[in-house]
Amino acid sequence: MIKLFVGLGNPGPQYEDTRHNVGFWWIDALAEQLKIQLSPERGYFGLMARATVQGHMFWLLEPQTFMNASGKSVAALARFYKIQPEEILVVHDELDFPPGQIKLKHGGSHGGHNGLRDIHAQLGSSDYWRLRIGIGHPGIKAEVVHWVLGRPAPGDRRLIENAIEHGLASFGELTGGAMDKATQQINTPVK
Repeated sequence: MIKLFVGLGNPGPQYEDTRHNVGFWWIDALAEQLKIQLSPERGYFGLMARATVQGHMFWLLEPQTFMNASGKSVAALARFYKIQPEEILVVHDELDFPPGQIKLKHGGSHGGHNGLRDIHAQLGSSDYWRLRIGIGHPGIKAEVVHWVLGRPAPGDRRLIENAIEHGLASFGELTGGAMDKATQQINTPVK
């Protein structure tokens, strides 16, 4: 059962529409769907909202620490509310997937993603869930930083938004603890 939904990204208007911020886009779409608003919480170094749906209490979090220090925000909230790593879902951009692909995964390595690397370090565990949203790869390793901090082309943006919508459709399973069903639904290719 997911109690903490974390979207990764960078704060500030200059990063708002960049590929690296797809985690924020997912959380924003979920907040809109639930008709709740995130607000600044200095103690958790991020924007946060708390909600209850069908008896399940959960939190939404967008760390405002910049990507490479995301774990500071996640760990602060998780420790205060005694949320275990396996009750956390981190939504982030995935270079290894084309735009429009989305996959749910439990545990594993950070795969070189600096936001995940810091969450691993701050939680002292890799035993949390990840919702990986494809942004594609520029094809050249030296171009990766420029790519993730760039805006997707309109066609790619639509594919990413379709993937976000596809992931949101499993929200009930995620909060209800039906993780096998959520994984099957999310990992079925987006139509």
